[in-house]
Amino acid sequence: MYFKSCPSSAALDSDSLLWYALIGMVKTSKTGEYLLSIEIAPLPEGGFLATSRILQGLIAQGRTVAETMEIAQDVARKIIESRIEHGDPIPKGLEPTTQLKLQARIPVAISP
Repeated sequence: MYFKSCPSSAALDSDSLLWYALIGMVKTSKTGEYLLSIEIAPLPEGGFLATSRILQGLIAQGRTVAETMEIAQDVARKIIESRIEHGDPIPKGLEPTTQLKLQARIPVAISP
């Protein structure tokens, strides 16, 4: 998984800080590996929620940013594989990993 913070976080208030993540898609025989932009926001009751403007239907919730990204990756893969099986086009906005160089920040959980 690849992760970067929103470059314009100054424009967001602290209660709705969004995290932008790029999620590596699992290789399939038809599609290869792609990156998908998602947004991850903290939930008032705790945990995080991930959505995507590019891939409709992607909603993932987890206790941590890392868990949310992992769940979002699985949901995205299933949505895209379903689209392929039904002959629907793959959404525009996916980036092939072979054409991308990325500086990434990753969430690291530290226990006391």
